[in-house]
Parts: sequence; C-alpha cells; structure tokens
Amino acid sequence: MRILGIETSCDETAAAIVQGDGREVAILANVVHGQLDIHAAYGGVVPELASRAHIRHVGPVVAAALAQARMAASDLDGIAVTVGPGLVGALLVGVATARGMALALERPLLGIHHMEGHLLSPFLEGVTDFAFPFVALLVSGGHTLLVHAQAFARYEVLGQTRDDSVGEAFDKGARLLGLAYPGGPAIAALARDGNSQAFAFPRALLDRTRHDFSYSGLKTALRTFLEREGAGELDSQRRRDIAASFQEALIEPLVVKSLAACRAARADRLVVAGGVGANQRLRERLTREATAAGIRVLFPPVGLCTDNGAMIACAGLWRLASGMKADSFLNARPRWPLAELSQQI
Repeated sequence: MRILGIETSCDETAAAIVQGDGREVAILANVVHGQLDIHAAYGGVVPELASRAHIRHVGPVVAAALAQARMAASDLDGIAVTVGPGLVGALLVGVATARGMALALERPLLGIHHMEGHLLSPFLEGVTDFAFPFVALLVSGGHTLLVHAQAFARYEVLGQTRDDSVGEAFDKGARLLGLAYPGGPAIAALARDGNSQAFAFPRALLDRTRHDFSYSGLKTALRTFLEREGAGELDSQRRRDIAASFQEALIEPLVVKSLAACRAARADRLVVAGGVGANQRLRERLTREATAAGIRVLFPPVGLCTDNGAMIACAGLWRLASGMKADSFLNARPRWPLAELSQQI
C-alpha cells in the first residue's frame, strides 16, 4: 500500500508518501516546508501567520512529494492527515486539502492523531525487531507525556506535563538567555562547551511514584537567576555554563520519569520521539541509563524527530493495514487526548 501523509498541525507544511504492509514501512518521499523565517522575529509561532503560510504551501508541498516519489495522485491507496491536536487554523488547511483529494480520487481518508504519528515514527526506518508493547516518551514544543503502548491503537497515558512542555521551556529559556528561536537547538549549541553541574537549577521531579512533569517553575528559576546575575553582563563561559545547567535540569526529569514508567509498566523497550528527541544530551543520558537498566531505547533519526508527513503516512498505513475504518468526513480537533484513541477493527 502507498499512503500520502499531510501534516499541518503547527509551523511545518509537510507531505510524504510511504509504502508497506503496516509492519515494514519505506519512505518514498518526504517534503517539509518550514516557517522559521516567518516566526523567528516573534520568538514563537504566530497561529494566524502559520495558517496563511500553510494555505500558500500545502499544494506545492504535496505536488513535490508526488514528484519525488515519481507517482501520480491516482497511484495512492489512501490519504492520511493530522486531525489534531494542534493549532485549529493550521489543522483546517491540511484537513481540507486531504478531504478534497480523497473525494476526488475516491480513496480512503484517515484522520491521524499527531502524537500517534510521533509514537510510530521509529518504525519508519525498517526496524523489524522492535515490537509492542513499549513505553513512549513524547517530547515536543507542545507536548510532554509518557505513554504505555500496549498494542497498536491501545495507548495508556502514564504521565504528562501539568503546565508547560519541555520544548516550550527550552524556547522560553533561550529567550531569557538572548538566544534565537527555536530554543532547543540554540541552548544545546551553547551548552556543548558548558559545565552542566555549575549551577543547581531545580528538578521538577514531583512525586517520584507518579510520572507527571512540570516545567513552569524551572523557567521562573532561570529568570530569577538571570535577574540577580545581570544577564547582559555575563561572560561567554558563564553563559555556556548556565545553558548547560539549565539543559540538564530540563532533561533529568525526562530520564528519571521514563525509566520509572518502564519499570511500572514492566516494559523493556522505550521509544523517544518528538522534536526534543533530537537533543543529543537527552539521547546520551537515556541510552546510557536505559542500557544499564536493561531497557532498549529507540530514537527515530534526527530528521524524523520534528514534525513531518512521513510519520502521519506511517500511522495511516498501520490503520488501513489493520482494517480500521476510514473517514469520509473529518473535522479538526485542536484538543484531542491521546487516551481517546481506540481500536476500530
């Protein structure tokens, strides 16, 4: 089967085509048009500007994906699109495009939960010996949650952020340090030559018997620290040490909570996905500590950590191959708890 995936939940206009049987999935085309040039000046995504950019680029991006795969639209077996969660205006662009194509081509239309796409993204690289059940750490600009994936489309949320996502904390921390947007790569670059133990920023570990996260207090701690130190008067090494220490305080709860969730779920496999999954320090610590605990950890390639159409197409392929019902009419769902997904075989 060959599935087109369309992703417009935030600030990437993406389309991809995958081929497979639902277990082995090959990427035939993967096209992403970013909007960094639009949003960087504002230090974050402006929803209305994102929606307008999606309208301009979704058609050319889909056409580019078909050209890259050397296919005609009529060669597709189905169309998958992100329905939610995300920015409502941005989601509507992708949903309207997918609905129009599915109607014109008389192909199945599959509404995909954005986080299910991330959860399944490691399977895109032909990993055939990694199977359900597993625990997934899903970390991005809008989400931080731990999920027990018991089987395909059977997901139990074990924990999630009580306030801000770790990706948002990276962005806001970078802004406080005078770094460019997006904040994750900027902080990681500055932290590379810093001492992560130089400053003792608080770790929001909460109740160690639960798997929830909290990052709002850490942002406040960084702001208070910089106000006291005088952010404009810091020498370059001190700034690197602050970035490294702040990054470590962001990452440590992810590592501790992920391993605790694996123990609680009796899972020996851990998937890490979402934009923050590209962070090298997170990859290093989780790989080392998970391996020591007898847990296999799997990251998608860095290029598939951020939002992309391939993960949406992959989820659509899994759903179609599993005999799940396609939709003839989809609506955007800007708020859509992952726990609401259920099998429809």
